[in-house]
This record gives sequence, C-alpha cells and structure tokens, in this order.
Amino acid sequence: MTKIAFASDHAGYALKNHLMLRARELGYEVHDFGTFSEESCDYPDFAHPAADAVESGECEFGIAMCGTGNGIQMTLNKHQGIRAALCWQPELASLAKEHNNANFLVLPARFITRDMAEKVMDAYLNAQFEGGRHQRRIDKIAVK
Repeated sequence: MTKIAFASDHAGYALKNHLMLRARELGYEVHDFGTFSEESCDYPDFAHPAADAVESGECEFGIAMCGTGNGIQMTLNKHQGIRAALCWQPELASLAKEHNNANFLVLPARFITRDMAEKVMDAYLNAQFEGGRHQRRIDKIAVK
C-alpha cells in the first residue's frame, strides 16, 4: 500500500483532515505528521518530519498545506531530496508530477475550496513522471 505523508499548520488543519480521509478512501496509507489542532503553530515543526519521511523512503510522497502554501513549500524545499510543488489547479498538479517528479503536493488552504483541493490531489495522484528530458533537468536541481 502506498504511504503518503501529510503535514499542515493550523490554517491547513481542516483541509488536511479532509484530504487524508479521501486518500484513505482511495486506498492509500496515511501518515499524519501534524498539526493536530487549529491552535496557532509553526509549519516547519511539521514540514521537516514529513520531508524526512519522504527522503528516507518511509513514505512514497507527501501532501502538505498552510494558509498560502508558500511557507510550508519553502520549508519542504530546503531538503535536498524534496521537490515540493504549490498547486491550486489540477493541471498544475499533473504537470508537477509529469515534468518535475514532485514528491510533495502543496496546497494553499485559505485560497482553495475542498472540492478543488480534491480535484488537485486526484490529478497529482493519477499523474506519472514522464522521465526523459525532464529527468535531466531534475538531476540539476540539487546543490552539491
């Protein structure tokens, strides 16, 4: 069973719980790295453990969210093995996986409806990395 790491701050808490339920319904195993309430918190406290889980192979990929998506995406992308893509439309999510092999989907919780978030997540989950010229570009991302 494919394992997905989920992480959010307080602004993304409700959407995270909604998407985790949907992921379970679709047959995925969900690992919740927090937060665990709507109490104000700091997204790096949850993003770093989720990123570590994806980098180590504990989880195959991740889905994360905060108010705008920017903060948690910036934090995730500090990890050399993470390619986190901020997406708010299904086409962006598909292309993030197909062309960039994004291993984290990031959503802007305060700027997206639950319905659209589901569509974005579904597009990401159903997309496949195309490889080829895209792999060459990905190989140039990491700072050595």
